[in-house]
Amino acid sequence: MTHEIRLLFQTLQRWQTEGKKAVFVSVVALNGTSYRRPGVRMIIGEDGEMVGAVSGGCVENEIRRQAQSVFQSWKAKVITYDGRLRIGCEGIIHLLIEPVVLSDELIANFEQQLIGRQPFSMTTSFRQEVGEYDDLGSAININGKNYPFRPGYEMNGSDNKEIFHQAFEPLFKLYIFGAEHDAAQLSQAAKLLGWDVIIVASADESKSCDYFPGANELITPAYDEISSLAIDRQTAVVLMTHSFNKDVRYLMALNDFRPAYIGLLGSVSRRERVLSMVLDYQPDVPVDFLEQIHGPAGISIGAESASEIAVSILAEILSVTRRQEPVPLRDKIGSIHG
Repeated sequence: MTHEIRLLFQTLQRWQTEGKKAVFVSVVALNGTSYRRPGVRMIIGEDGEMVGAVSGGCVENEIRRQAQSVFQSWKAKVITYDGRLRIGCEGIIHLLIEPVVLSDELIANFEQQLIGRQPFSMTTSFRQEVGEYDDLGSAININGKNYPFRPGYEMNGSDNKEIFHQAFEPLFKLYIFGAEHDAAQLSQAAKLLGWDVIIVASADESKSCDYFPGANELITPAYDEISSLAIDRQTAVVLMTHSFNKDVRYLMALNDFRPAYIGLLGSVSRRERVLSMVLDYQPDVPVDFLEQIHGPAGISIGAESASEIAVSILAEILSVTRRQEPVPLRDKIGSIHG
């Protein structure tokens, strides 16, 4: 997940400034089932500090113990964990622990990629056999160029190495149109998912960004300025202004965008009134824009309070963006992650 990589890189940058060595841990293969799938990563400092996790907590302490030899040898190390030995997970997890020293060039290009909302990828070479290796490691690919995770490492293939490739999308972003108490609850909950959150308020609302825990920014654009917002396919929009007229005007201003999700708070009858008014003012509004509106926003979980409604809305956004029909996992046929 992009927000997890951002946190790891930000932490590594700080540790490097402090002169603290670190190793990078990647789940590169899995036989069976596990809490997280291949591609999840974490970092460990030479003082034992850990950021991120590769499981539900059953293997991290052992990984930290195994990492001590990597700090001594400064070589990459392949380790495995077998869930049949009852350590907690049910599958065989293959991990690569590698020394990491991010270059200034890597950090600068990565930050620009995030700001520009451009995709990137990461590639990790590994072997299934447990042991220490000089020729294994990871690199991030930005605009066709590989940036290795440590000086001297070169990403190249060979007959006895396997390659794990992972693509990353731009950071997911949530625009919340509205500045009431429930918007603050939604903002706080969305931040737990690692999303960037922008509050869109009208100029007559006397709120600051501090009122919204988790929000990156609060903006007060005029209706004719909405078209300049950076809304793309990695963006969700939720309208919760509690104002019929504001919702109508915001939807009219948004009709050229095709975000990953548009949610409209309120009842079915309110939704019909809002959309009817939009059509009265804009008879030529694209049909595909109207069809993508989820109203009432959220999935049916019996939510009552503002915080529960926030969970309901976020659950629907995840189900839409992940193309998954919400069902109890006990009723799902096949893999949890399938």
